[in-house]
Amino acid sequence: MTEQSLLLVHAHPDDESIGTGATMAKYAAEGARVTLVTCTLGEMGEIIPPDLAHLLPDELGEHRVGELEAACAALGVTDHRFLGGPGRYRDSGMMGTEENEDPRCFWQASVAEAAAQLAEVIREVAPQAIVTYDANGFYGHPDHIQAHRVAMRAHSLASPDARLYATAMPRSVLIAAAKLPADSWFDPWLDLTRTVADDEVTTSVDAEAYLDAKIAAMTAHATQITVDGEFFALSDNHGLRILGTEYYIRLAGPPGTSRDLFTT
Repeated sequence: MTEQSLLLVHAHPDDESIGTGATMAKYAAEGARVTLVTCTLGEMGEIIPPDLAHLLPDELGEHRVGELEAACAALGVTDHRFLGGPGRYRDSGMMGTEENEDPRCFWQASVAEAAAQLAEVIREVAPQAIVTYDANGFYGHPDHIQAHRVAMRAHSLASPDARLYATAMPRSVLIAAAKLPADSWFDPWLDLTRTVADDEVTTSVDAEAYLDAKIAAMTAHATQITVDGEFFALSDNHGLRILGTEYYIRLAGPPGTSRDLFTT
């Protein structure tokens, strides 16, 4: 029997844990090869802990490498790479900022060059399923958009028969996740522009049994995420429940099932 192999292409350290951590932990625990490719070090992230606020961008990037290592350990993932090697592509910052113009940033990278690098990884690990973002990068971040473009190109170059998925947030799920406990110190928040209609989702991976692993991984990213029980917030302090079921839309490849990224 061919070993199941899952490849995830994420923009920054912490994206893997927030959006796909439970999925990664589930498949790793079940014996699949889980490979994570991160495109930048996340040098432009907003720092939450006051005692780390002094970190300059390059120092933050190095710090986040350690956070990512701890998160992968919590998820049981042992195969992690940075696209092109650590620091090859710099965090581009939020859309419309001056960091977008830095020639070192991922947003300015050649899609063809970056896709060729990712295609090498794809040929090595032979994934039957690849996960990245949709064409808008889930919420419009330039590095997420670029990760989508690079993954699409690499998929067509190296493994056009693999299933290619984008992460997704069903509207009803976000509405439920945004309901905070009465004593929560996070701020209420609901932005439906980051959701899709429930019926657009093609696959939901039930990994509730691995929720604790996901929470541990998110907690490891302490510069970017505040975790309180089963709820979390980024630097904006907008609270959401941490999800043990994660959702995807198939972009390419043969149809799968509604519950599994691999099965035909």
